[in-house]
Amino acid sequence: MNIAAIQTFLAVYRCGNLNRAAEELNVTQSAVTARLDALEAQLGARVLIRSRKGAELTKAGFAFLKQAELIWQSWEVARARVSLPRGMSRLCSLVVGPGLWQGLAAPWVADLRAAHPGTAFEIWSGLASDAARWLQSGLSDAALLPEPLSGGDLGTRLFTSERLIQVASQPRDTCDWDPDYVFVDYGPGFRARHTEAWPQDNTANLSFNTPSRALAHLIDHGGSAYLPEALARPYLDRRTLFEIPGSPEFQRQTHLSWRKPSVELFPWLTG
Repeated sequence: MNIAAIQTFLAVYRCGNLNRAAEELNVTQSAVTARLDALEAQLGARVLIRSRKGAELTKAGFAFLKQAELIWQSWEVARARVSLPRGMSRLCSLVVGPGLWQGLAAPWVADLRAAHPGTAFEIWSGLASDAARWLQSGLSDAALLPEPLSGGDLGTRLFTSERLIQVASQPRDTCDWDPDYVFVDYGPGFRARHTEAWPQDNTANLSFNTPSRALAHLIDHGGSAYLPEALARPYLDRRTLFEIPGSPEFQRQTHLSWRKPSVELFPWLTG
């Protein structure tokens, strides 16, 4: 199967339009059409409904989408591993859950690069479902996520347990409800504990699923939110943000899961 045809299919799906996909791939629209025709001929099914308004996946296209993504990612990994940067002897592929990069994964990866100068690193962002599929297929070596992954060929360990503290853009004491409170969703466990600690009927009118975006909002617009202490610490030290005394605290755990065959190349995965 032609890799370029799969790349084109994914580009059309992403752009929703053959013209925009052609611009993204830097090819003509006729080349895009020819690649899609060849792909559908090989699959024996139509994967896209093409019209002047755009392009939409067919039922067969939906079924093929995940496999196409996996094939393309496998190709990218193979190409990266064949053409490692000069001086590098191996490539470690890490998946980092949304919201875990700034303040947690970023300094960890910086330490890894300093300790293992012969290893190149690639970082993918993904949810647990993505990470499980990528690890099991061998596309990735390890995943840093809020929850551990399980499987016969996977290992896992607790990576961190960090304080989630309520901070505000102005110094104040704890109160029943802040109308400028921003909710940060750290997962179902946090939501349950948050409801127990704050049982009032008020609901935040703004929420984020990543603390870095909530932090940026507090800096630009003010308000309060629960942030990881390590992420908030530089702003607390500069008195750009203020910890709210007496406010309930929570813990956020992160877990590192890895492919057991990858430990031979990267023994530090097991801690």
